[in-house]
Amino acid sequence: MGEKPTIAISHLGCEKNRIDTEHMLGLLVEAGYGVDSNEELADYVIVNTCSFIEAAREESVRTLVDLAEANKRIVITGCMAQHFQEQLLEELPEAVAVVGTGDYHKIVDVIARVEQGDRILEVSTEPTYIADETTPRYRTTTEGVAYVRIAEGCDYRCAFCIIPHLRGNQRSRTIESIVAEAQQLASQGVQEIILISQITTNYGIDIYGKPKLAELLRALGKVDIPWIRMHYAYPTGLTPDVIAAIRETPNVLPYLDLPLQHSHPEILRAMNRPWQGQVNDAIIERIKEALPQAVLRTTFIVGFPGESDENFQHLFNFIQRHEFDHVGVFTFSPEEGTPAYSLSEQLPQIVKDERREVLMELQQPISLHKNQQEVGRVVDVLIEQENPLTGELIGRSARFAPEVDGQIYVSGQARLGTIVPVAIKEADTYDLYGMVSN
Repeated sequence: MGEKPTIAISHLGCEKNRIDTEHMLGLLVEAGYGVDSNEELADYVIVNTCSFIEAAREESVRTLVDLAEANKRIVITGCMAQHFQEQLLEELPEAVAVVGTGDYHKIVDVIARVEQGDRILEVSTEPTYIADETTPRYRTTTEGVAYVRIAEGCDYRCAFCIIPHLRGNQRSRTIESIVAEAQQLASQGVQEIILISQITTNYGIDIYGKPKLAELLRALGKVDIPWIRMHYAYPTGLTPDVIAAIRETPNVLPYLDLPLQHSHPEILRAMNRPWQGQVNDAIIERIKEALPQAVLRTTFIVGFPGESDENFQHLFNFIQRHEFDHVGVFTFSPEEGTPAYSLSEQLPQIVKDERREVLMELQQPISLHKNQQEVGRVVDVLIEQENPLTGELIGRSARFAPEVDGQIYVSGQARLGTIVPVAIKEADTYDLYGMVSN
């Protein structure tokens, strides 16, 4: 037997993709493959692609073409592999394998077969796999942080979204499995776990017959991890039970990532959002009242087909009224295979871009004001990076999630991967500045 080839992984897309990447790395390392971060030196490059919107696909295609031009042997995995399958093998002769979103756990077998000279298409029509605490994993995040997938797939069919087609229906892990993984991460010194799925508030419906997020949060409250953060919490799923669990479980952060997408009932109905027109002032006010300390993050889509000036003004007023801590705004991207793709009244890109710009400008002073309220306070900060030249540290407080929110630039001494008190001295629109407080 000759020496096993070395493999590099190029990761694109969301944190759900990141977890798939980490499991592929873990499986390959366990099987004795050399994993190299340098794509030039690797025998194979696995490209874990994203296919959520056109811009993400374009980035995936650019990466694939660059590697093909460098004569790399490419294994294409992830959402684009699930989406385009044979087409990728036809158009990229350098692609030696295409592996679907429900098949990444077969990566060791795929590489072995490719080594025998086969060209592989390993894509399940209906993805059903979900990794658990027994699946090897090689983390790629900073040492203090880990994502934990509590469920995969989605049972909703929003008119603009291709994800259920690419990831399958919802399948949850058991509470015991998630707690076991959290305990493993705690033993590795992880300070923050971020719970992710397509709809975190629907966790458990498929295996328990009803949502079990409140029970999961209480169970994780017994794990020795200082911060537990949730992403993708649909507002209608924030029941009194879930809110009580957030309030009463000290290590569960009152940070709510609410993927609202719009405020106008007509647009929400056209989007086929599960709560239709229920995203109203009352639901947001109820959350704020029940969790006064809550940090609210949300995302909106502008330029959905048929969005009138009046619909857009409704959304503008909604954002202005509720003063969310963090807001992301995306322009509608027509995705082939989704109902919204063929809707009439598609808006010109220039209108979509202008509306996005208007909302971002509206949000900036709100974000600045929220940040300025932190000046003069001492807050706990998870230290994640150190500038080797200046010694300046970079971290986040509980108000900021990694990659999507701001950062805190910190002077003073602290170890990476630890939570330290920091006195906040200055603020700008997105970031804070402070020094370690002894």
